[in-house]
Amino acid sequence: MTDHDPAGRGAPDERRDPRAPIRKARGSAAPSRHPALEGRFLEGPASRGSEFLQVLRIAREFIRGFRTFHFMGPTVTVFGSARPKPGHPHYTLARSLGEHLARAGFVTMTGGGPGIMEATNRGAKEGGGLSVGSNIVLPFEQKPNDYVDLWVDFDYFFVRKMMLLKYSMGFVILPGGFGTLDELFETATLIQTGKLSHFPMVLMGHDYWDDLLAFVRDTMVPAGTINPEDFDRFYCTDSPEEAVAYLLRFAREEIGLRWQPEPRPMWVLGERGPNPRPGPPRASAPAQD
Repeated sequence: MTDHDPAGRGAPDERRDPRAPIRKARGSAAPSRHPALEGRFLEGPASRGSEFLQVLRIAREFIRGFRTFHFMGPTVTVFGSARPKPGHPHYTLARSLGEHLARAGFVTMTGGGPGIMEATNRGAKEGGGLSVGSNIVLPFEQKPNDYVDLWVDFDYFFVRKMMLLKYSMGFVILPGGFGTLDELFETATLIQTGKLSHFPMVLMGHDYWDDLLAFVRDTMVPAGTINPEDFDRFYCTDSPEEAVAYLLRFAREEIGLRWQPEPRPMWVLGERGPNPRPGPPRASAPAQD
């Protein structure tokens, strides 16, 4: 997700690759479009009626996300800054990562906004894979980028973050700011405490992450605030090929995924899957008896 740049959305390069699609994405029904909703929710106690309405709004967001993302197939979520523009090294790295994820058969999910999110979705689209966004409604109206096939807009950060975690079997963290660090360490905490399976966490960019990793290894581990195995969960690389190979190895060897079509959505339940599209088949869990 998510270091937001109020000055601009990081619009796609005007010299767009001719293979890059014009928007054909489908989103969910629009949320309430009131960025202040979450702020009011966090202010403290309110009237019973107001808090009951908040619960209903939150439940509606969860249901919207569940029904939209349920049929994607095994997914890798990519976190990173919203600020890099086309031509920035981090944008280029994220675009290459998205393409490699798509060609490996993964669904690629991001926070759906500009910067690294846009670059990753763009690469996934160009690689023939499914490109998905979990977008947050902000006061300066962040909009889904032009490279998502499927997205949902959320009013609540914590609901949006839950969707980014719930439907993923691996996480890639590119350079970012407070939002990216929040996502990195919340994911690590959920894995550490057993709330989330030991899915792989890949950090991309040694120049950016090595100092932080050194602090975790050389200060936190000796201080006893984390265990050595908590540090060992991080895998850092500069190579999109290595990152995707690491994710594929986990998918095949640790959780036994095989590549096959996903189940079809049931229209009577109001479910809708992604648009059919050419490209490599997406990964799917072994069929259950």
